[in-house]
Amino acid sequence: MTLTPGKLWGLRRMADANGIFKMTAVDQRPPIKGPIAAHLGVDAAPWEQVARFKGLLVETLQDQSTAMLLDPHYAIPYSVDVLSPQKGLIVTLEDSLFEETPEGRLSSDIDDWTVAKIKRMGGDAVKVLAWYRPDAGDAVNKAQQDYVKRIGEECARYDIPFLFELLVYPLAADAHQTKEYVEMKGKKADDVLASVEEFAKPEYGVDVFKLESPVNAADADGSADVQAVFDEMGRIAGRPWVMLSAGAGKPEFRKVLEHAFSAGASGFLAGRAIWLDAFQAYPDWDAIRAGLEGGAADYMADISALADAKAANWSKHACFGADGAKFSPGDASFRSGYSDFGVA
Repeated sequence: MTLTPGKLWGLRRMADANGIFKMTAVDQRPPIKGPIAAHLGVDAAPWEQVARFKGLLVETLQDQSTAMLLDPHYAIPYSVDVLSPQKGLIVTLEDSLFEETPEGRLSSDIDDWTVAKIKRMGGDAVKVLAWYRPDAGDAVNKAQQDYVKRIGEECARYDIPFLFELLVYPLAADAHQTKEYVEMKGKKADDVLASVEEFAKPEYGVDVFKLESPVNAADADGSADVQAVFDEMGRIAGRPWVMLSAGAGKPEFRKVLEHAFSAGASGFLAGRAIWLDAFQAYPDWDAIRAGLEGGAADYMADISALADAKAANWSKHACFGADGAKFSPGDASFRSGYSDFGVA
């Protein structure tokens, strides 16, 4: 199997003309819903408040983004009409309400949403986050593997890129156990690398990895030892990959990006590192907008310039088809993927 026309087109839509991904995540749910609910003193954040903030993110940050990651619950119904058609549209499929078991976390799709539905609505890629720990229970890991494999198969069927986000997490017995969407304290690089190695196998059908730092963001110090870990992650990934911010601060995430770009990453798909400072002004909507148009936009410009200078053009990567065949967009095996479309 080779990179098909639909997957190629989606990847091109997500990147700039130089093959660099500068993508903004607007799909976060608990990190937005939680603070709003806490401020208002309610159990559940009002839909209008969550959606309004996501709408501001689209309005203020899309010009600097090559693609936007939107969720079906809030961002799409509120903002799809203002999203520029010149921007790539990535749609998240996993439910933010995962199942916590004694053996680990289990993922599932958002109700009434499928790969087919994302394709029909004009999405350029499907994004799925799966929590994973190599040392979680065997049944849990098998369920997570089967979940990701099913998404990969459906993305192949509907010829749409599969952007896979992978996060390690604390098990019930770990110190600092939390269900928050934050970087795991004390995470082990070996757990991150082993997780990437598992899902880099061709049977999962991953086209682009959205990866966390293999070391805690605060430890991304520019040293050769840390760089070696990033280099190994890039080698294991074996296809285009981008960095997520996992709630890291602006200076810390920039250092993570330095390491990642040196290791061959093709850009970023980040959210809170870009917009969290502005969100702290809630419920002052004028202050939020000013923060997004000021500090957030400035930071986006900074890390985009860094990506321009140091990130790898995704199309220069060697890629792997679902059968493990290695190819690149310019070779004959790639061109043969057009045969079913009447193109030689």
